[in-house]
Amino acid sequence: MKSSIFNILVSIVTFLISYLLAYFIELPIVKSAVITAFIIQWILFFPAYFFRTEKFYDLVGSFTYLTVILFTFYFSIISIGFNIGNLIVSFLIIVWAVRLGSFLFLRILKEGEDKRFKFIKQSATRFFMTWSLQGMWVSVCSLSALTAISTPKGIVVNEMFFIGIFIFFLGLLIEIIADYQKTQFRSKPKNNGHFVSSGLWAYSRHPNYVGEIMLWTGVSVMSFSSLSGVQYIALISPIFTYLLLVYVSGVRILEASGKKRWGHLKSYQEYLKNTPSLLL
Repeated sequence: MKSSIFNILVSIVTFLISYLLAYFIELPIVKSAVITAFIIQWILFFPAYFFRTEKFYDLVGSFTYLTVILFTFYFSIISIGFNIGNLIVSFLIIVWAVRLGSFLFLRILKEGEDKRFKFIKQSATRFFMTWSLQGMWVSVCSLSALTAISTPKGIVVNEMFFIGIFIFFLGLLIEIIADYQKTQFRSKPKNNGHFVSSGLWAYSRHPNYVGEIMLWTGVSVMSFSSLSGVQYIALISPIFTYLLLVYVSGVRILEASGKKRWGHLKSYQEYLKNTPSLLL
């Protein structure tokens, strides 16, 4: 009973935090985008729970990014007309979302399940909480882009904008290469049951997350010159991405799982000792 109440409270808090951030930014389009992100999660939670499946969870996350970005871009055209900066940022986020969503969806189809959800999906309130967290992930990670696109002049194309593009592409490239290297490693029968420590994984235990944090930093840099006043709170996007990946859904879970599987191996102990979790 206590855990159910806790799960419901977390779900409410995730929505309130996301909506309050949008509310203080004072741009109606951003508020509508955040509400849309959560509505999508909450609607699709029901068939997911009914069938006890997480197979389309990540795909829905990517679809939600596409929806809120296209929604915001469309209404920006109506309100301020065409803006090349808005188009470029929207396109880059769409490319990232399609790439990541398809990669994760194909991976779960191949593996059959996402082990993180083995027990979560058995509890209605806990499963609902994960869908609400995904709504927060979409809302807050994309907040700087949503805000910049929705400003009266749209995204300003200047030197800062091009620096942001460079950071974004570097992060996206790192993420793609890291995912490819891990997939190739796992595809070889001789590596079954072993941990990956080659390629980018020799320099970071989670290089794909390094890329993820970098690309959202790039989006915030591209958006920076368009913001003013209280809108600067939208720059929380890459900070939120870091906190989410390190302390909630990514590094923390994977590190615990890795220590459980390989913690007794001297090679893994050396890997932990000599290889940073991210970059430091």
